[in-house]
Amino acid sequence: MFLILGPVLNLLATLFWKSDTQGATAGTLIAISSACWLIGLIGLFDRLRGTAPRYVAAALPVAVFATVGGVSFGVQAIHETLFATTHAHAVDLLNQYPFPAMTLFWTAGPLFPATFFALGLVLTWRRAAPLPVGILLCLGAIAFPLSRITREVSIALAADILLVLPFLYLGIRGLRTARGSAAGGRRAAPVEGAPDA
Repeated sequence: MFLILGPVLNLLATLFWKSDTQGATAGTLIAISSACWLIGLIGLFDRLRGTAPRYVAAALPVAVFATVGGVSFGVQAIHETLFATTHAHAVDLLNQYPFPAMTLFWTAGPLFPATFFALGLVLTWRRAAPLPVGILLCLGAIAFPLSRITREVSIALAADILLVLPFLYLGIRGLRTARGSAAGGRRAAPVEGAPDA
């Protein structure tokens, strides 16, 4: 469910963008979206652990750090509204503080789409998802930073849709797998009071 909520909330946030800033509503949705995405990714990484253990060992901490970047950008959008400033002015102010700018925004931020690109490659390489899912993830990962740099709503919506589609597939498949495992576990459970074999 969280794998679906993350990209859907991110898409919804884009609908609230304003001309010179993303705004407080979009910023809030971005932060919540980042958290949902991380929860969903943790579950997905857990399912991939058996087929790609080294990837999961590296990808999980990177995804956590990348989520810090996503939340940071969301909070920045809220601050732009609170202090009645434009995004361009906020970035100028941020660059006066190199350590937080480099750590939270210019390092953690790009790791967010990079996480999706790597995931698309691994899913394709390990044949853990259909080829179109991996391709859409990689395309979405490339379009995502381009849309945020240009601040073009049309590009942002295209990038968001490119990410919603593969995560929708992965989320639904994950829910079906979980339900199937739960049902299988119930069938495999011993009947109370049954004699030992």
